[in-house]
Amino acid sequence: MGKWEFLSIKVALSFSILLLLLETCMAGGTPNVGRLNLGFQGTLMNWLDYEGLFLLSNNSAFALGFRPSQDVNKFQLVVLHKGSSIIIWSANRNNLIQSSDFFTFARNGDAYLQRGGSTIWSTDTANKGVVAMELLDSGNLVLVGNDSSIIWQSFSHPTDTLVSNQEFTEGMKLVSNPNSDNLSYSLEIKSGDVILSANYQPPQPYWAMGMDTRRIVDTDGGDVVSAILDGNSWKFYNQDKVLLWHFVFSHNHDEDTTGVAALENDGFIAFSLLQADGNFSASSIPIPPDPCSRPAACDPYFVCEIESSCLCPSALHSCTKSSVSFCDRSQDSVELVDAGDTLSYSALDIIPPSSKTDLNGCKASCQENCSCAAMFFHQSGNCFLFDQIGSLQHSKNGTQYASYIKVLTNASGGANQGGGGTHKTRYVIVIVVIISALLAIFGLLYAGYQYHQKKNKALPESPEESSEEEIFGENLSGLPVRFRYNDLQIATNNFSKKLGRGGFGSVYQGVLPDGTRLAVKKLEGIGQGKKEFQAEVSIIGRIRHLHLVRLIGFCAEGNDRLLVYEYMGNGSLDRWLFRKNRGEFMLDWETRYSIALGTAKGLAYLHEDCDVKIVHCDIKPENVLLDDHFVAKVSDFGLAKLMTREESNVFTTLRGTRGYLAPEWITNSAISEKSDVYSYGLVLLEIIGGRRTFDRSEPSEKSHFPSYAFKMMEEGKLEDIIDGRLKIDEKDDTVSTAIKVAFWCIQDKMFLRPSMTKVVQMLEGICPVPPPPRCSQLGSQRYAVFFRSMSNQGGGASPGTPMSNNDAHLLATSLSGPR
Repeated sequence: MGKWEFLSIKVALSFSILLLLLETCMAGGTPNVGRLNLGFQGTLMNWLDYEGLFLLSNNSAFALGFRPSQDVNKFQLVVLHKGSSIIIWSANRNNLIQSSDFFTFARNGDAYLQRGGSTIWSTDTANKGVVAMELLDSGNLVLVGNDSSIIWQSFSHPTDTLVSNQEFTEGMKLVSNPNSDNLSYSLEIKSGDVILSANYQPPQPYWAMGMDTRRIVDTDGGDVVSAILDGNSWKFYNQDKVLLWHFVFSHNHDEDTTGVAALENDGFIAFSLLQADGNFSASSIPIPPDPCSRPAACDPYFVCEIESSCLCPSALHSCTKSSVSFCDRSQDSVELVDAGDTLSYSALDIIPPSSKTDLNGCKASCQENCSCAAMFFHQSGNCFLFDQIGSLQHSKNGTQYASYIKVLTNASGGANQGGGGTHKTRYVIVIVVIISALLAIFGLLYAGYQYHQKKNKALPESPEESSEEEIFGENLSGLPVRFRYNDLQIATNNFSKKLGRGGFGSVYQGVLPDGTRLAVKKLEGIGQGKKEFQAEVSIIGRIRHLHLVRLIGFCAEGNDRLLVYEYMGNGSLDRWLFRKNRGEFMLDWETRYSIALGTAKGLAYLHEDCDVKIVHCDIKPENVLLDDHFVAKVSDFGLAKLMTREESNVFTTLRGTRGYLAPEWITNSAISEKSDVYSYGLVLLEIIGGRRTFDRSEPSEKSHFPSYAFKMMEEGKLEDIIDGRLKIDEKDDTVSTAIKVAFWCIQDKMFLRPSMTKVVQMLEGICPVPPPPRCSQLGSQRYAVFFRSMSNQGGGASPGTPMSNNDAHLLATSLSGPR
C-alpha cells in the first residue's frame, strides 16, 4: 500500500469517527422541540438528565422518549403526556430494549430501534422521501416529506390508547397489556360495530357499542367504519363520514382538554381528560358499565356477584381449574353438570350461536366435542359452546339460559371442574401405574400394586402408619395444627368465597365445625419441599403478639401448600382508608392513630423480640388487617422466607407493591429491617392523608404524595397533608407527631431511619420527635420519577424538569435493579 493511499484511508477514517461523534453529541443535551432531523441517534443514557425524553411537542404537552417497563431493566420508546405521564403510544411494548440500545432516525428516512445490533422495530420508511420527524401538539408522532405530507404516523399504529382527533378505523386494533393470568383484551371495529373481546382462542367478545344503552343515536342505519374522540364524547361514523352514534364519557368539557380512552388490563376502557395546564381528570364512566360483564371479573367458572365478589356455583364441587385438557381423558370420566338457568356469560348476547337445536342436541354436541368446556342453551333453540370461559354472571333482563359445565368425575362419584384436586390426580396416576404393571410379570404387578395403594392413601390414620416425612415436626412444641386438604375444602365450601388475592396467593373464608372462622391462604409458587415448608411454618406458628395475625394451622399435601389464619372481621386497612364515597363510614383520627401504633408494635416485635429476626419485605395497607374492634394486626410476615426472589411476584415484577419499596430495592443494595421501616413510613403517610402514595387522579404536583407532603410541612401547611374529611382537635399534637415520624421513616439513607421500637416510642410520646432532615434528591425527586414512570397509578412532577449530573447518575443506578 502506497504512502498517499494509506494517508487517504486514515483521513477518511478520521472523518467518519468525527461524524459519528458529532451525531452522538447532537443526540445528547437538551431535548429537541417539535422536530428531529435526519441522522439523529442515541441511547437512554444520552437523556438521563431529562428522564429519557428527547423530543417535545411545540406546546410541551407531549414528549417522545424512553420509559421503563415492569421489568425495570427493560425500556419502551413511547409518546407520553408529560403532565400525567400517561403513555399514549409505544413502539416496542412487546419487544423491549436495554438502556444501552440505540434509537436511530437514519439519513435514509427510516426510524428504528436496535437491540444488540439487531433491528427490533422500524417505521419501514427508508427511501420514501422522509425529511424530518415531528411530534405534533396532538401527541401524534409523524414522519413528513418535503411537502409536509405525512408518510408515517403513530396515530395509525395505536397500542392500547386513543386520544382526541386520533381516527380509529377498521383494521386497527387496541390490545391491552396482559393481566396476571396472561389474558389480554382487544378493541376493534368489525361487522359494523365497535367490539371489545377477551383474547382467548378463539377471541370472545363481551361488549359492543351497538348494544350499550348509554350511546346516543344520531342517525339510524349504516355500519360503523371509524371512530374519534372529540371533546368529552366518542363519536362513530359510517363510510360517508355521517355521524351515527356518540357516547358521552365525561360531563366536564373544555375546549383545551384532550380526551383519552385506554384499554386497561382488567378489560375496562377507562376515559380521562388531559388539561392544557398538564393536569388531568379521570372519568367515572367506564366501558362496560357493569363490572361483572367481563370474562375476568372473577376466576374462571366463579360467579361475579354484586360489588365484584366471587362465588363458586353451588352445582360444582370445586371451581379449581385443571391443567389437563378434557381431550386427554376417556369419555366415561367426563360429565356435564347442570349449573341451573340463572347464570349467563358476557359473550352470549354478542356472538352467534354454535348451532340451532334442542337442549338434548346441545348437550350431545358438547359431550361429543372434547374441547367443549361449557355450554349454554336458550329456549329459542340457540346452542352456544365454549372451549374456554372466564367468570360467569347472573342472567339479566329476564333472559334465561340453561347452563352446563363439563367436569371430570372421580372415583367417589364427586365431580371437580376440570379435574382439579390432589386426590383426583393421585387416582389417575395409580390407574396408569396399574395398566403399565399388567405388562410385567405377576410378582412385579403385585408389588407395584401394594406400593401404590399405600402411597395413594390421603393421610395416614395413625402415627404408626405415617412416614417420617408426614410426621416431621409433630412433636415440636408450638407447631400449628396440621389440617387435611379435604378438611379445608369442606371448611371453605370448596374454596368458594374469595376474600382477596395477594402476592403469595389467594385467601378464602372458612368455618370450622365448632364455628371458628378462618382465613385460608393458598400459597402459589412455593418451591420448598415438605420438610423445609413445615420447618418455616413451625417458626411462624410460634409467634404470638396482639398486633400480628395468628397462624392457626397449615396443610402440606402433594404440591398443595396452605396456611390457616385467624379471621379478621374488618378486612384490610386499604378497604377503609381509600374510600371515595363520602357517604361511607370513615375511620376517625383516633382510630387511625391507634392502627398506626399497633402496626408499628407488630413490626417492632418481628424485628427485635422474635427468636429469629423477621423482615417482612411487603408492608402495605393490604397487609395490615383489622379485627372486629379495628385493632391492627400485621399479616403475611415470614412468607418472604418461603419464596425466593425468582419464585415470587413480590420480588420480581414488584406488581402491586412497588409503591412501598425502599430505595435499596431499586439500587440492589442489601435489604434489612430498615427496608420495612421505609415501607411503614409510606403507609403512615397514607393513613394521615387518606390517599395512595401515588395517585395520578390528583393534580401533577400532588400525585407523588410524599414529595408534596414534605413541601407542605416545610411551608407549615399541615392541613394540606391531612385527609380533608377528618375532624381534628387543634390541641391534638399527635397529627404533627405522626407526620414527622413518617418523614423520619422514609429517609433514603438507612442509617437515618429509626428502628421500629424507636417509632413506637415516638408515637407513644415516650421520647420527643425532632424535625426530620430534608429528604435526599433520590427520595424526593428521582425516586418519585422512577415509580411515577413505572406505576400504573402514575402521577408526579413534570418529566421535563432538568436533573443535575449527580441525579442522573442516581437515576441510572435506580434503573439497573432489582435483579
